[in-house]
Amino acid sequence: MKKKIREFCLLTVGVLCVVIGVYFFKFPNNFAIGGVTGLAMIISNLTGGAISSATVVTIVNTVLLIIGVFVLGKDFGIKTVYGSLLMSGTLQLLEIIYPMDTPFTSEPVLELAFAIGFPAIGAALLFNNGGSTGGTDIVAMILKKYTPVDIGQALLCSDCILTLLAFHVFGMQTGLLSFLGLILKSTVIDSVIEGMNLCKYFTVICENAEPIDDFIVNKLHRSATVCDATGAFSGKKKKIVLTVMTRAQAIQLQRFIKESQPSAFILITNTSEIIGRGFRGL
Repeated sequence: MKKKIREFCLLTVGVLCVVIGVYFFKFPNNFAIGGVTGLAMIISNLTGGAISSATVVTIVNTVLLIIGVFVLGKDFGIKTVYGSLLMSGTLQLLEIIYPMDTPFTSEPVLELAFAIGFPAIGAALLFNNGGSTGGTDIVAMILKKYTPVDIGQALLCSDCILTLLAFHVFGMQTGLLSFLGLILKSTVIDSVIEGMNLCKYFTVICENAEPIDDFIVNKLHRSATVCDATGAFSGKKKKIVLTVMTRAQAIQLQRFIKESQPSAFILITNTSEIIGRGFRGL
């Protein structure tokens, strides 16, 4: 239960980060960077503002949720439903309590940075906890189940089409900024995800592994794998300690090894894809 509560708290924070980037920075600047929000801005503009972007997002997400429930059935995740409903509801609420008629600043590039940054953080939190905000993710689930279409390429094409429409609907400057945002979006999201999951992989070559093992297990509450080895130059028997831990724990281990076994040889590598007990499940 504690794990579920933690997951849904992180999902909530993730969705709210996406909403902040979309409502306060994307919508006022008409940054149509693909997805349902990009489609919503274009439809809202074509209707002369008769239907707000937040309303279009709510309608599209609701329709996709209904289709997803009927088409996917049990494969349709509760986290996607939660994320989609929370995003739509929050956008509608913000539209009532804090209407945004104009951007915060007159610096579109600065606004674009926040329009990409907040959703990137939110998407990373959602990804790490198996959730999403619905929209094109639902379309991707359906395509994955029933067609051999390359989902990544299909979604990229749809995003490109929507972004190109921004040139016609919103003008050259907004279109170019939207296209720049589309190019940066996936890179920034990947970087944020890597940063959140970044760990340190240690390969420690030493003569006595017991003190290091004891420190890892009892002080850092991690585990390690110990292998026997032989030095190619000296011919002496060695021990190799393999372990993975967070950045904060890595600093403590590095300091301990330097103090207790200064002759040890240490290789430290950054890694963000750790699958196994104590890290991420399959």
